[in-house]
Amino acid sequence: MRQVVTLKIRGDKLLIGRETLIMGILNITPDSFSDGGKYFEKEKAIERGIEIEEEGAHIIDVGGESSRPGAESISEEEERRRVIPVIKELRKKVKCLISIDTYKSKIAEEAIENGADILNDISGLRFDPMMVEVIKKRDVPVIIMHMKGTPKTMQINPFYKNVIQEIKDFFKERLDYIVKNDIDPEKVILDPGIGFGKRQEDNEKIIANLDKFQELNRPILLGISRKSFIGNILNLPPEERLEGSISSGIIGIFKGAHVLRVHDVKEFSRAVKVADKILSQRES
Repeated sequence: MRQVVTLKIRGDKLLIGRETLIMGILNITPDSFSDGGKYFEKEKAIERGIEIEEEGAHIIDVGGESSRPGAESISEEEERRRVIPVIKELRKKVKCLISIDTYKSKIAEEAIENGADILNDISGLRFDPMMVEVIKKRDVPVIIMHMKGTPKTMQINPFYKNVIQEIKDFFKERLDYIVKNDIDPEKVILDPGIGFGKRQEDNEKIIANLDKFQELNRPILLGISRKSFIGNILNLPPEERLEGSISSGIIGIFKGAHVLRVHDVKEFSRAVKVADKILSQRES
C-alpha cells in the first residue's frame, strides 16, 4: 500500500500519495537519449511545456544538460541560456509545478527566481555544496537521486552486492546531510535513479522492490520512461518503448511510487488514472 506523506513546498504542506503524480520531461538539449534536439529551440520547448500540462502532468521537469550514459557536461552559461528563458515564459502560461533538472546551484537559484518550484538534482546534492543554501534560502523541495559516478562514467562496470540496501543507505546518509544543514526532511523526494550506474538486473530489482524504500517515509519518484533496461527486454529503440514504460510504471505505482517521470504524458496520464482507481479499492 502506497504511503501518504507530507511534502513541504514554500510554506505549504502537500499530501502526496492519494493519486500518482505525473512529471512530464522537457529536455532542452541536442543530445538526450530519447528526444534530443526535438525541443531545443525556445519556442518549441515552450509549446511542448504547455502541451505537457494539457496532457495531464502535475509537474514539468525542465532540463538543459543531457544525463544519458556517457554524456559530457556543459558550461553554466550554456545551461542558463537553454533553460532560464523557457522557465520564465512557461511560468506565465502554466499553472502546474515546474522543476529544474540541474546540479548547479547558480542555475537552480536563477530558475527559482524565474518560476521553478522544485529542484531535481541527479547528484543528490553531492556535486555542488551550495545547493543546500539554495534550498534553505528559497524554501523549495528537492529531488535527491542515487547515481554511481557521473553521467559520463556511471555505466562503466557498475556493481552492487545488494542494490536495494546500498541505495537505502545512500538515502539515509543524504537525509542525515539534509538535517545537519538545517533543512526539513519533509522537503525531500527520493529517486532511486533507474539507469544511472545500474546493471539490467539492478533496474529490474529496484522496481520490483520499490516498497523497501517506504520505511524512509518520503515520496518516491520513479524515472522509467523509455529507459535502456526496457529496450534490452524488448529489443526496441527508445521511441518504441511506450508499452514497456507504462507496464514498468504501473508496477512501480503498485510498489509505492508517488511520482512517475515520463516523456509520454498523455498515455501515462490515462494509464495511471485507471491504475489509481483500481488500487483505491484495495482493502486494508
